[in-house]
Amino acid sequence: MQMNKQTLEEDGFTGFQSFREMEINRVPQVPGIYTVLKPEGFQPLFLAKSVGGQFKKRDPSLFQAALETHWIEDAEVLYIGKAGAGTAGTRGLRKRIQELADFGRGKPVGHWGGRLLWQLADSQSLVIAWKELEAAEVNSTEAAYQAEFISLCGRLPFANLVQARGKG
Repeated sequence: MQMNKQTLEEDGFTGFQSFREMEINRVPQVPGIYTVLKPEGFQPLFLAKSVGGQFKKRDPSLFQAALETHWIEDAEVLYIGKAGAGTAGTRGLRKRIQELADFGRGKPVGHWGGRLLWQLADSQSLVIAWKELEAAEVNSTEAAYQAEFISLCGRLPFANLVQARGKG
C-alpha cells in the first residue's frame, strides 16, 4: 500500500492542481488538511538556494546533503499540512494554501513548514490537494496521515521536518 494521488482521491482529497496552474479562489475557505505531491515523472534537482521567502530574514535554504537525506525516492507525497479555522474563524484551506504558494514565490510569508519544497527545481510543478474537515478534526487527522506515511515509508514526508501532534 502507498500514499499517492489515487489513495488520496479515494479518501476524499480534491484539487490536485500544480502551484503554477492553481486557481486559489477554487480552494474552499474551510478547515482541513492538504498534501503536496510530486507530478508524474518528477526528478529531484536540488537548488543551492531556496526560492522561498525569507520570513523574519531567515534563509529557508539547507545544504544539498541535508536535502538528499530527507528525500524519499519512491514517495509521491512530499508534504502534509493543516489549515485550521484560526481564532477568528477566518483562516482555513484557502488562506493557508495561499501562504504556502506565496512563500514558494519568494514572498516573506509565515509558512516555514514545507520550506524544503522550494529548494526543488521546478517547484511550481508540484501538485497541491486538500481535504475539508471539521475544525475539531484537523490536528488529529494531520497527525494520523503523517503517522500512516511513517508506517509506509519509515519517516516523515520530504518537506515535513516536525511530526504533528494530534491534540485539539
